[in-house]
Amino acid sequence: MFTDHPGPSAAPVSWRRDLLMLAVLFGALYFALLGGHPLSNPDEGRYAAIPREMIASDDYVTPRLNGVNYFEKPPLLYWAVAGCFRVFGYNEWAVRMMPALSGLFGVLLTYAAARRWQGRAVGMASAVVLGTSLLMFALSRILILDMAVAMLMCATLFCFILGVREAAGARRRWLFYGLYASAALATLTKGLIGFLVTGAVMFLWLLIFNQWKRLRPLHLPSGIALFLAIAAPWHILAAQRNDTWAQFYFIHEHWERFTTTTHGRYEPWWYFIPIVILGVFPWMGFLPAALREAFAGGWARRKENADAWFLVTWAVFVFLFFSKSQSKLIPYILPVFPPMAVLIGGWLARRWADGAAKPLRLGLNVFAFVSGLLAVALVVAVLKPGLIREPGQAELLRPYAFGMATVLLLGGVAAPWFARVRGLRAALSTMVSTAVGLYCCLMLAAPYIQKPGTKELAEIVVQKAKAGDKVYHYAEFFHDFTFYAHQTVGTVAFKGELELEIDAAARASGRFIDGPEFRRQWAGAGRVFAVARTKDIKELFADPTFRYHLLGQSRAHTLFSNQP
Repeated sequence: MFTDHPGPSAAPVSWRRDLLMLAVLFGALYFALLGGHPLSNPDEGRYAAIPREMIASDDYVTPRLNGVNYFEKPPLLYWAVAGCFRVFGYNEWAVRMMPALSGLFGVLLTYAAARRWQGRAVGMASAVVLGTSLLMFALSRILILDMAVAMLMCATLFCFILGVREAAGARRRWLFYGLYASAALATLTKGLIGFLVTGAVMFLWLLIFNQWKRLRPLHLPSGIALFLAIAAPWHILAAQRNDTWAQFYFIHEHWERFTTTTHGRYEPWWYFIPIVILGVFPWMGFLPAALREAFAGGWARRKENADAWFLVTWAVFVFLFFSKSQSKLIPYILPVFPPMAVLIGGWLARRWADGAAKPLRLGLNVFAFVSGLLAVALVVAVLKPGLIREPGQAELLRPYAFGMATVLLLGGVAAPWFARVRGLRAALSTMVSTAVGLYCCLMLAAPYIQKPGTKELAEIVVQKAKAGDKVYHYAEFFHDFTFYAHQTVGTVAFKGELELEIDAAARASGRFIDGPEFRRQWAGAGRVFAVARTKDIKELFADPTFRYHLLGQSRAHTLFSNQP
């Protein structure tokens, strides 16, 4: 089904032009208003605070969260964010630069791989499908590990399939070196899944479709040396400097996360099905036809169509792997989107070349239906009392929800109509415009979508606190506060994800106390600041023996002190 096409040497000008155009267009989409709202809790606050502490402590081996050893993940993303802070300062734009760059890298990589594999039209279509998919856009604007690791896993698998298609020589060798290097970087980003999952995809494809002869040469000795040179040093240093690292990192964070519900992220087996369907919006309606084409000839011709089946193997294995896991979060499923984009993009590119809109009828109808469904859901969410529990949030979101609903309804009606009146290209252009319009509204609504944070209260503490003053978080820990306040804090009657059990020095610091000790320090001569969710201090403030001075309040949090 997939045929060979001229490589980059055949059209170097168009390669440069296409990459530049995609970089500008998707760069504008992913970076627009990137720093326009405060960090969200807990993820953005956590992943911004850790690199800030790396810079403050000048220790880039042992990650720390609020001064407590934090061994959940390797440090590559922390290093990258710390580099952004060094260059651009401590601000939200610098915080979110890496996920946006990772998303843009994924779009450009998908273009390059699909073009090399199936030609320019498929490359462009695949890049557009991936770049305008809802989940891809949304997660490119949030500082989490998953966008970076997903796109590095994508690089590993694209390098593999392109590498086995090449004859022995320099190009094949460099593609395999790219495979080893990207797998190592993925491992340094989020642990062993960086090479275990991609390795399993490659092995299953080779085994099921009997492609072992195409594997040689795979440059294994030098490739393993390259992998270890990148991935091993930090793991060795972390183990040498921290006695508790190995057990926590390998057992608690890898084995137990996959096999048990210890991490409190258990979801049913079908959890990722609606996420994938909605996440590939607006293109989900074309996936069935793309799969039918990929399966052309059926199982009997699987060896002849082995390369096309590689994309299916990739997507299906990753989906089943994370569905089987006892720990599920929405971003985990991101690695399935690049192969889906190439499948859908290839099918659309071939229909584009045909110029016939009729084969797109089902996909356009699905797009229209889902757009209408989303529009109704948005309006109901902001109008029906109780659906949005945060006080005042629904009212703040109404203008944006109405705007998004309007964009969706107009696009859902216009795309099928344009297909009948003006043809396929007008319909597809309308779908892209609808997605971009929706995402622009989401950018504007972002400050009101996320839960309120503690930025403004942290800024008050920065202005008022002096050396020797104590700052506590009462009955909670607010990750963003430590970033904005540029300091560690204590907690009262709360541990959360602070890994005190593996850090004896943190346990002995005296910063993590219970309620009676807090009351004792509060009555002392030293100044104490406390930050809490407003709902958590009603009982405390109702106690007539508890004297306090109110210093600031935000949408959901309160800052108070024992002194004016």
